[in-house]
Amino acid sequence: MNKRKHNNANDKQTLLGENKMAQARTLNEKELNLLLLYTNTRKHAARDRAMVLMTYYAGMRIGEVAATKIKDVLGIDGNIKLELNLTAEQTKGRHARTVVLADKLRKELHTYLQTRFSTKELIALTYSDQINKPLFATQKREGFDANTACYLLHMLYKGAGLENCSSHSGRRSFATKLSKSISMRTLMELLGHRNIQTTARYCDVTSDMKRAAVELV
Repeated sequence: MNKRKHNNANDKQTLLGENKMAQARTLNEKELNLLLLYTNTRKHAARDRAMVLMTYYAGMRIGEVAATKIKDVLGIDGNIKLELNLTAEQTKGRHARTVVLADKLRKELHTYLQTRFSTKELIALTYSDQINKPLFATQKREGFDANTACYLLHMLYKGAGLENCSSHSGRRSFATKLSKSISMRTLMELLGHRNIQTTARYCDVTSDMKRAAVELV
């Protein structure tokens, strides 16, 4: 086995270990920016950024990101939709749910699609079979599956020097950040959970949050 194959094997073993972790590490703004700076150096920067930010800005599971199709995000006017409606087949728990897309995420998705299609082509997509294709394409295949997307994010975090992170880090960061300002019920809906206790386990209590809390006394 050559060195590259050996390293890939080790990476996959590490990834399997990450999948068994009870909690993935959450990111602060500085760490997210570090991750995006590294991502910008890669060949498929717009695609990789968009995939990362769908987990961080929308709280999506990586399997849901991989299962998203162009038609799920692209409106008939060639603009990105305000909401993404996932079918039961596209979600982990096999329960259809709606994902709200923040304006900054919609801009990222539009930028990514513009690396693949012109403005005219984006509008024309809604009338062609291409609209049913996966949103994120790989070099060798038409789209990612959950495992290959998970591995991609693992390598991005590793390349950025961020330890103990996994494809779930963006989703947990989303939950932790929003838990400071919205109700747990609203957060439960945004994450697509059916049990509020599951949502509570997603939220870290950071040093900044504790500091802000005691200043209220």
